[in-house]
Amino acid sequence: MPYETVEYAERPSRVSGAVLWTRAGGGADSPVYPVLPDGCMDLLWSGGRLLVAGPDTRAYHPAPDPAARYVGIRFYPGTAPAFLGVPAHELRDRRVDLADLWPSAEARRLTERMDAAREPAAVLESVALARAGDSEPPDPLLAHIVKSLDAGLSIAATAAETGLNARLLHRRSLAAFGYGPKTLARVLRLQRALALARDGVPYAETAVVAGFADQAHLARDVKELTGVTLGELLSPRPA
Repeated sequence: MPYETVEYAERPSRVSGAVLWTRAGGGADSPVYPVLPDGCMDLLWSGGRLLVAGPDTRAYHPAPDPAARYVGIRFYPGTAPAFLGVPAHELRDRRVDLADLWPSAEARRLTERMDAAREPAAVLESVALARAGDSEPPDPLLAHIVKSLDAGLSIAATAAETGLNARLLHRRSLAAFGYGPKTLARVLRLQRALALARDGVPYAETAVVAGFADQAHLARDVKELTGVTLGELLSPRPA
């Protein structure tokens, strides 16, 4: 569903499973919050640069920039490599200029279009749609892997459901998601817990429902993956 604050807004994209988002500079007093791992990859534009944000295994802490304006498209886990033409594990925990991945002339033309556009989000989405139309669609097996792990199934059960042995599941996951199924399951579990806690579910119940052993396990995982406590993540903040 669409989400919006004073500084941040998002909506479902016409690219299947993707989200189009924008973030305006919040001023000198606006806090800077970490970008949390979610299994996704983004193509984003800011300050005359097009960047690819690879899949994160830990929180990414952007540099403060009160005047920065961002426009991005966030791809559903496993779908960005087909669009970008590069395996996800090569971009893990990295922010890379698009010109390093695509022909420089193509990246430069798109950057110029974005810089000149009155609605850069529309330009970014149109390019993503065109590129998706020219690319092989993502293997539906990848979405099944995500859904199985997000439902709390074990790696062994996920491998059995998808007809892959453990080694092949790991190899496919590296290329599609940027890391193995164990890390992907951990990231998805974190996001489940955050959604529950933000809805007001008590921490102990959140831990059980999200698939943690107990509340202490939840607290440790949140701190290791985000660098802050669950309480700090739930404090009033922009998206």
